[in-house]
Amino acid sequence: MDVPVLHRLALNESPYPPLPTVRAAMRQAVAQAHRYPQFRPDDLTETIAAWCGVPSEQVAVGSGSVGVALQLLRAVVRPGDTVAYAWRTFDAYPLLASMVGARSAPVPLAPDGHQDLDALLAAVDDRTRVVVLCSPHNPTGSLVTADALSAFLRQVPHRTTVLLDEAYVEFARDTHLPDAPSLLDAHPNLLVLRTFSKAYGLAALRVGYGLGSPGLVERIRRQQLPFGINAVATAAVKASLRAESELRLRVDSVVSERERLGGELAAAGWCVRPGHANSVWLAAPDPVDEGAAALADAGVQARHFPGEGIRLTVGNREANDAVLTALVGLRARRSASRA
Repeated sequence: MDVPVLHRLALNESPYPPLPTVRAAMRQAVAQAHRYPQFRPDDLTETIAAWCGVPSEQVAVGSGSVGVALQLLRAVVRPGDTVAYAWRTFDAYPLLASMVGARSAPVPLAPDGHQDLDALLAAVDDRTRVVVLCSPHNPTGSLVTADALSAFLRQVPHRTTVLLDEAYVEFARDTHLPDAPSLLDAHPNLLVLRTFSKAYGLAALRVGYGLGSPGLVERIRRQQLPFGINAVATAAVKASLRAESELRLRVDSVVSERERLGGELAAAGWCVRPGHANSVWLAAPDPVDEGAAALADAGVQARHFPGEGIRLTVGNREANDAVLTALVGLRARRSASRA
């Protein structure tokens, strides 16, 4: 008999529902659901721009960060062009490349789970229109440091757009974290991609944004679906930004649980490298396939990459305790069997 899913830790979602003030704003917007939203999300764009401290001409809004990424590819890629990215990574990148008729150029991760920036640069050729960096990286949680990013941007040809996916940046605590928006003026071929799905807990509402040079953003906006951002989502984002201090406490809680979960798994013998997202990555040669089975038996839904690793979204304390019980218990059973 199948074990029911008790803890949903596979999609890097927030364990917290929207704040009460955000839900109130959503309910108010629902009352006007018979009215169209703005043809283009100008009000939301200006709100995000003011919040980020950049001109509104440097902000593109879309249906989640993946929607903005697709708008970018539609703007700059032609059939037969190439999109380069590290692999393994976010599953959407090859799908988006296929949607615009591009060829994918996956570059293996370094053995420590970092993106191999030298190998990515070597993969860039005359047909490469976009090269993707994901930092913090999905699924390993590794970080592209400020110095590494600056060096990479200096070497990428101007004809190639660098898509820096920072969907998890709010969870990063590293002192070498890049200040990516400050690089936009010097690198007009850079688009910084962010989302309200993770740290802001609005995954179902699908709002993401990109920060880039005015010229690049204008090209991306031309690919935007009219009426594409609904009024409920807009209200939720605006209310979330007003409640940013409360949401920051939630993010701090997730980071604290990430460190607890990773620390206890490491103490039990799992190989846990430092991670900067809202997840913990367990990689082979750890017994990841056995670990996935133990988690499933415990009712924990995790993201299992057979033979490669397990990505564990950081949940609430109860969910994280269930993970520890399953995986620490597996290690103890394996140790006992060898005794």
